[in-house]
Amino acid sequence: MAKREPVTKTVKGKEQAQVEMVGLDIGKVPPQAIDMEEAVLGALLLEPNASLDIVGLVKPEYFYKENHRKIFAAIVDLVSAHNPVDIYTVAEELKKNNLLDEIGGPYYLSQLTMRVAAASHLEYHSKVLTQKFIQRELISTSYGILRDAFDDTIPADELLDASQQKLFELGEMNLRRDTRPVRSVLGEVLDELSDVQTRDDGLSGLPSGYTSLDRMTLGWQKADLVVVAARPSMGKTAFVLTMARNMTVNHNIPVAFFSLEMPDAQLVKRLLVSETGLSSEKIRGGKKLKNFEWEQLNQRIINLTKAPLYIDDTPSLSIFEFRAKARRLVAHKKVKLIIVDYMQLMAGPPELRGMREQEVAAISRSLKAVAKELNIPIVALSQMNRASETRGGHRKPQLSDLRESGAIEQDADIVIFLYRPEYYGIREDESGHSLEGIAEVILAKHRNGAIGEFQMRFRSREIRFMDIDEGGPDFVPDEPVTYASRMNQMNDLNDNFVGL
Repeated sequence: MAKREPVTKTVKGKEQAQVEMVGLDIGKVPPQAIDMEEAVLGALLLEPNASLDIVGLVKPEYFYKENHRKIFAAIVDLVSAHNPVDIYTVAEELKKNNLLDEIGGPYYLSQLTMRVAAASHLEYHSKVLTQKFIQRELISTSYGILRDAFDDTIPADELLDASQQKLFELGEMNLRRDTRPVRSVLGEVLDELSDVQTRDDGLSGLPSGYTSLDRMTLGWQKADLVVVAARPSMGKTAFVLTMARNMTVNHNIPVAFFSLEMPDAQLVKRLLVSETGLSSEKIRGGKKLKNFEWEQLNQRIINLTKAPLYIDDTPSLSIFEFRAKARRLVAHKKVKLIIVDYMQLMAGPPELRGMREQEVAAISRSLKAVAKELNIPIVALSQMNRASETRGGHRKPQLSDLRESGAIEQDADIVIFLYRPEYYGIREDESGHSLEGIAEVILAKHRNGAIGEFQMRFRSREIRFMDIDEGGPDFVPDEPVTYASRMNQMNDLNDNFVGL
C-alpha cells in the first residue's frame, strides 16, 4: 500500500498572495479572524472529541495565518489516522514533519489553549473562519477575472463561462446546510400535512392542469426534478407549454419557462394557436384573418395577458446564469415552477466542454441542486437516443433510452415519456380501438410514488395536449401535423452518421 502523503506540508498559495497584494493596493487588510483561528485550534487541542466534529467542516486553507494552517493540517492527519488529538500528539505530528519549530514550538501550542473562551462556541467560530475564507476567495477570484479581462487572447465567451463557474463554486460553498434534528423537520411536515387537508383537489403539490397526471403524481412536489423525454415530433414542448398555460391561466400559479431553442415570439405563437383555436398558418401570418377571427383572437388572449408566465429564451444558458435567474424569479416574481426546454442545450462547466456525458451529468446534478435549494419543482425536457427506433414492435421508450447520460435517470425524481403510436403507423390497439390523436404518457420513474401509464389526447392543429375525456364523445382527431425540433433533427443525423 502506498504511503499516504500528509497534508501538513502546506505553503502560502498563490491565491493568498494575490489577496494580500490587492489589500496593499487599496490599503486594507484581507478578511481574517486571527482570534477566531486561535480559539478554534485551542479548543481542538483541549477537547478530545471536538476534532471529529470540525475536521469535516473546516479545511486547512480556511485559516489565514500560515502557522495555523500547518497546525490544523497536523490535526487532520491525526484524525485521518484515527489517532487521538491533544497538545502532545499534535506537537509530535508537527515534529515528525519538521514543522514544530516553524510554528513556534510547544510553547505556541500551549499559548493557543489559553485563547479558548468556551469550547461550546467552536461551531460558530468555525463558521466565521469559513465566511472569511469565502471573502478572500472572492477577492482572489475577482482579481483573476480582472487580470484575464485584460488578456486579448482569451475569448470573451470563455472568460464569462470561467468567471461564472468560479463564482458558482463559491456560492455552492456558502449554501451548505447544517444537520437538523428530526423534531424541527417533523414540525414542517405536520404543517404541510395540515395545509393539504384543507385542499379540495386532493393534491399535495402543484396541479399540472392534467387530471390524469395529477392523479398519479398528486401534483408537482417541492424540490423535485421532473424529466420529460420523447423522440422527435412526439410533442414534448407542446406538453409542457400546455401545462404552463393551464397552471398560469387556470390556477394563477407563477411559472418560468426557459426556452433554449425556440425564440420567445415563436413560443407565444404556439400559445396563441392553443388558446384561440386558430390554425398555426394564420397565427404565423401565412393566411389572413377574417374579422370574426380577429375578434376571437382579441377575446381569447385576455387570459394570456393576465397569466403569470415568464419566458426566457437565452441561448446556451449556463448553469450559473440559470441559477441566478431562477433565484431572482422565485424571490421577485414568486415563481412556483420552472420549465427548461431542453436541458441538453444548457452550457455545463467550462472544464467539461468536449466531454459530453460528463457535461450533461453536471447539468442534471445542477438542476436537481437548484430545485432543492429553491424548494420548487423543475421540469426539464430531455432528448432520447435512437434505441427505441431499432427495437421494433410498439417502440415504447424506456429509461435506458435517455440520451447521453445515465445521470439524468439517477438525478430525476420523476421521468415521464411521451409516445404517440400513430407516428409509427399504429392506428389501432390490440382491442381494435382507434389510436389516432392518442398520446400515451408513461410514468417510468417515480421516486415517491407509483409508476404506470395513461392516455391523453393530442390536438396537433392546436399544438396542445388534453385529458382523454376532454375531447368529448364526438371528438374527431386532427390530421397528423408534426412540429419537429431542429436540434433533434440534427442529433438524428449525428446518430445515423455514428451508425455508419
